[in-house]
Order: sequence, then structure tokens, then C-alpha cells
Amino acid sequence: MIPLMIAGAASGVGKTTIAIGVMGALGRRGLSVAPFKTGPDYIDPSYHLAVTGNPSRNLDTWLTSPEVAVEIFNRGSSGTDAAVIEGAMGLFDGRSGAGDQCSSAEIARLTDSAVLLVVDCSRMARSLAPLLAGYAAFDPRVHMAGTILNNVGSASHGRVLEDAAREAGVPVLGVVPRRPDLGLSSRHLGLVPAGERAGSSGGDQEETLEDVLEHIVDHIEENIDVEALLQLRLVPGGVSGSGADMPVAAGESAAPASGSVAVHRARLAVALDEAFSFYYIDSLEALAAAGAELVYFSPMRDEALPACDGLYLGGGYPEVHARELEANSSMRASVAAAVSDGLPTYAECGGLVYLCESVEVDGARHSMSGVLPMNARMTAHRQALGYVEAEARRGSLLLGPGERVRGHEFHWSVVEWREDRLAYDCFSSREPGPRPDGYAGGNLLATYVHLHFAGNTAAASRFIDACAGVGEVAANATA
Repeated sequence: MIPLMIAGAASGVGKTTIAIGVMGALGRRGLSVAPFKTGPDYIDPSYHLAVTGNPSRNLDTWLTSPEVAVEIFNRGSSGTDAAVIEGAMGLFDGRSGAGDQCSSAEIARLTDSAVLLVVDCSRMARSLAPLLAGYAAFDPRVHMAGTILNNVGSASHGRVLEDAAREAGVPVLGVVPRRPDLGLSSRHLGLVPAGERAGSSGGDQEETLEDVLEHIVDHIEENIDVEALLQLRLVPGGVSGSGADMPVAAGESAAPASGSVAVHRARLAVALDEAFSFYYIDSLEALAAAGAELVYFSPMRDEALPACDGLYLGGGYPEVHARELEANSSMRASVAAAVSDGLPTYAECGGLVYLCESVEVDGARHSMSGVLPMNARMTAHRQALGYVEAEARRGSLLLGPGERVRGHEFHWSVVEWREDRLAYDCFSSREPGPRPDGYAGGNLLATYVHLHFAGNTAAASRFIDACAGVGEVAANATA
């Protein structure tokens, strides 16, 4: 099995396009490709799935532990011919104030992956040499297998860059000409999820998702030495105790084995459509391992909740699809009635917005399910981005009072919290003190914080226990 890390010299250098192209080019050669994404991103993995046919798994040493991240990699890549990991930000960029923790470099070391450094060369010539030399020498534990030169302006520009790479002693595995027409559509939280583009055409989307992916793979296959990628093997060495065969530490909560059969103790309704798509597959598998039968439904199109014992409303883009969600009054009424009747309900970010009375978008207010006595409002600026540690102010479906959990935030909306129902105090390295977040009461927990249940299996079990009617919601979760 060939483990590859498509990393970047910085953000915005074209990692996603290159990664999609490499995955597709390997697939065209009959290889089974296991895709992965460094960090907490939900959207890039949707494109990985579209191009490989295999689910993309997130490798994140904050949301899970390093040991669980390695277990996820081992499980996800088992039986495949190649593993391709798309990095995040720059190669050595990690969690703020924590060195390279959560960085692509850390994941490359843990998985023993060969690193292909993508560099945006649109405004670069011989200065590429010291850049590559610095990246290659900075951490000898990271195996820099080569570089992919992206956004190259001409053949002569490419020759100058290749000469510079030779001076740095870094092999060039691809010289990719500039192709602005191959860009992927973006919005405020990043790329438009692949699911929203699948099969669509017309308007400002002139090509279907399948067409776009086909053109990207064609372009990358023409300009990257795919055969050289197939020959990559790691040099001996690496970090003692790390790598793809590193065992899970004693007492560590590992992610559930793929395909493991759990006894269904409760039916968990999971919102899944264009408005709600932010889920980690290993997180869902952890809920299944805890005893959940996952039943998917669409808040945009279905008339009512399916028969269920619990409800999980994940993140996504309810603000983009607010008109459709508002128009589906029967679903809004169904959700409101079920939650009011005590259905165990967990909502993250977009799910929180959907439970509010309304959401204001561009000055227009749209009715939501009305479960929470609050209104959400989209703003012109990002309100939160990054890792947090959440401490429970009161007991809830997931946590006891004072317990802490690690998560991630990324949102542009705001709500006015109810002081008497606050769920969390959130701590991060970017802020001087705690920040309140969430709504907890009875069988309901709604928050901006995204969790990863493979890194919090106790919380997963507590949630499904509540759905199954066994055990009790933690103390102080007053109605």
C-alpha cells in the first residue's frame, strides 16, 4: 500500500485540486484509493468520495487522539492499493500555540506517508530553491518525496522552476500549468459541498460535478508523473513508536472497526441533505457501534421525521437553503413536536440554527423549527474558527457537569444565548478567557461546537443510552 500526503507550502496553493486529480489518476489505473483529510474539514472529503467512490476519513489529533487517528488510517486504508491524504494549510501549520500538533507534518509522521509538497509558483522563479530546501530540511522525520509545481505560467517558466528544484535537491513530480477554469466553487465556509453540485448544471454551474472532476483528473494526469508516484517508497527511519503499525495505547478509546456489527438499541434519525451534510463518517460509525441504527432523512424534502428514538442535526448550510427549510412547514412542525415531547436531540452549528425560531439572512427572516427560544442571524464576518475545549456548565445528553470535550467551531451566524440554559464554557488559545456557548435542557443539547464521536466514545454511548431509554441524562440537565 502506497501512503501519500498531498501537502501545501501554504493555504490556497491548490491542494484540493491536486489531491482530487491524483486520486482520480490512481483510480484510472485500477487502484483502490483510500482518501483522507487532515484536520476537521467536512467539505473536501465530499469531493474525495465523489472521485474515488470510497468514504474519506478525517485524521485530526485534537478531535481524536494520535492513537485513534492512526487507527482510523489503518482501518480506512486496509485492503486498498493507495492512501492519499490531503493536507491542511501549510505543511507545518498546526493548532495555534501548539507547534505542529494537528498539522499535515504530524499526520505524515504518524502514517509514514511520503509527502508531495504543492507550491503555487505563479509568482515565483529561482526563489523556489531556498523554499524547497527549507521545507525538506526543517523536520528530518518528515519524508519529503518530491514537489508538485502548480500554476506554472509557461514552458519556459516551468524549466526555470525545475532548475531551481534541482538546486534544492527535491525531485519534481509534476509541473501543472495554470488553469483558472478548473477552480471549484466556494462560499463563506469553503468549497461548495460536492453533494450540492452532483448532477447539477445550468445557471452559474455550467458543468456537472462529474464533468468537473473528469477535467481535473485529465489535467493532473497529463502533468504529473503518476508512474513515479507508484514507485514511491519510504526511506528507513521515522519516529520511534509512530507509524501506521503503532498500537492503540492502553485505555485509549479507539474508533470502532469498520463493518463491525453492533446490537441496535435505538433508531437515531440523522438529518442529511444539501442543508445538513457536516458529519465525520467515523463519528457516525462510533454512534452505530454504541448501538444506534442510523436512519437518514431530509429536513428540506421529507414531510416528517422518520420513526426514531433520537435525533442528530449536524452542521451544514441551513442559511443557504433557508427558503426551502421554511417552506417545509410540516417537517418543522414534526421536529418541534418531537423535541418538545422529549425526544433526545443533539444539534451542532447548522442544526442549532434550524432549532431556533428563525434565521435572518441578508435582512430577510426565515422561520425555522422554533424549538429554541432564540433567533439566529447571519453576519458579514466570520464569528468563530478553530479548535476549542468545551467545559459543561450543566449536565446534558453528552456530558456531566464540569466535564470537558474537545471540538471545533466554524460559523458566521450569531445567536443570543439564554443564560439559564448555557451548555458550555469554551476555551481556546486564541482568546483570553472562556466564552459561553450552547443550549442544554432536558433531552436537548444544541451548540456551535462540532465533536468527533470516535474521539469521544463515552459521549456517544451516553447519547445512545438516552435514546434507548436506559440510564439518565446527566445531573443538572434541568428541563
